[in-house]
Amino acid sequence: MRSGRVVIAAVVVALAFVSSAAASEWLPHAADATWTYQWTDSAYNTTPTNEKVTVKSQAGASFTLAWTTDGLDNPSSAVSSVGTVSFQETSFGILNTDWQSSPPPSAFPILCATLAQCGNSLASTYYNVIWGARAPVLAEPLLAGTSWTATGAAQNDVSSQNDYLGVESVTVPAFPQPVLAAKVRSQITQAGALGDPYGSGIRTTWWVYGVGPVKVVFQHSGGSGAPVTTAMLQSTNQVAQAPPPDASYFPLRVGLKGTYRWTNTKYFKKPEVEKFSIDQAANGTAIAKFDSVSGPMKVAGAYQFTTRLDGVTSVSSATKAASIAKLPLLGPASSPLNKRRHFFTPFDLMTYGFNPVLPAYATVGATWASDPSSRDFVVYDVTGSSKIVGIQTVKVPSGTYKALKVVSTLKQPGFPFGSGTRTMWFAVDAGLVKLEFRHADGSVSVVERLH
Repeated sequence: MRSGRVVIAAVVVALAFVSSAAASEWLPHAADATWTYQWTDSAYNTTPTNEKVTVKSQAGASFTLAWTTDGLDNPSSAVSSVGTVSFQETSFGILNTDWQSSPPPSAFPILCATLAQCGNSLASTYYNVIWGARAPVLAEPLLAGTSWTATGAAQNDVSSQNDYLGVESVTVPAFPQPVLAAKVRSQITQAGALGDPYGSGIRTTWWVYGVGPVKVVFQHSGGSGAPVTTAMLQSTNQVAQAPPPDASYFPLRVGLKGTYRWTNTKYFKKPEVEKFSIDQAANGTAIAKFDSVSGPMKVAGAYQFTTRLDGVTSVSSATKAASIAKLPLLGPASSPLNKRRHFFTPFDLMTYGFNPVLPAYATVGATWASDPSSRDFVVYDVTGSSKIVGIQTVKVPSGTYKALKVVSTLKQPGFPFGSGTRTMWFAVDAGLVKLEFRHADGSVSVVERLH
């Protein structure tokens, strides 16, 4: 049996802190779900092979799929196999946690440094789906520009760079009409295996929301005439759904930068101008740095954000500031002065109160609220709610944008400057372009992107 059980255990332990997410419709797993795939390899499996996939078990956020080639009228020359592949749903995507199967035919390349106890195989549809990418197999939320690195195989010696290329129509036998699919391209590298370069190459996977992977094309390395593995969904009882919106209203990519102007006529005699840049980003996590340009403050700060299925979340922040502006204190009253937050940058105003900054898939009408049992409530002691009220054209010095408008009501007991109504505008591929905070003390903070 091919098995990944021993090495995967370490991955599961390392990721145990990740909170479970709602069931992912990118790989549904109802107890009665079935899929039938047909796959070929231009060099090692030229006879089309049908495999039936079913749900073997599920418990909480974990589930196991099983496949077999038995009973599908496959020709005698087709590959015969049975196996299982296990997954876990997390807030940052679908993880592969285990696999086992019958061994591949002896003619297939050996995908390990030695023949003995080789736990690797590419002789099935799902082996081609998870090869080189276990944590995660598919990153979520799947937004424009999403990119992630991952490893795979029994010894974690296969690496991949994965890029979401957007949504396109794809035609497979399972559906009478073309369906919309999320297209993911993976550049896969394996070094040191006896079967090199079969374990390396370019894999393209098409994922249909409500169904799972419907097509896989693995172009193995090796120059002209190198093998190509192709798998296509033949039938399923799952229903294809429209994918969620993939617009990225708060992109976390290296190189994103800009300058903001912040005014408050009650507390600033002249505007505070600050610049930001994202200098570090990987797998949906990024650090944004702030520095003063001009105005009443001298600020240097760093903010860490993550994009997960629970939204764009402010994880941590650290600022050093000297200010001649006399801004009112913020609470909570129970915290000592040196432990309280301050408004030093536009991102302080943006992240103030509670997470997330934005939901994972930002849609008009979405609402979220403060949670009295959360870490944010301990830090801010703010109650309130946020709502995406629509798409609005907004003009600021950096340009005119079709922006997502988010309105939040905030209440910090005993601190009117930390209470009020905040309106924010986020633009695709740009992030925050405008913010207006009408404080309960009568002052108004306005932030606009200059460039």
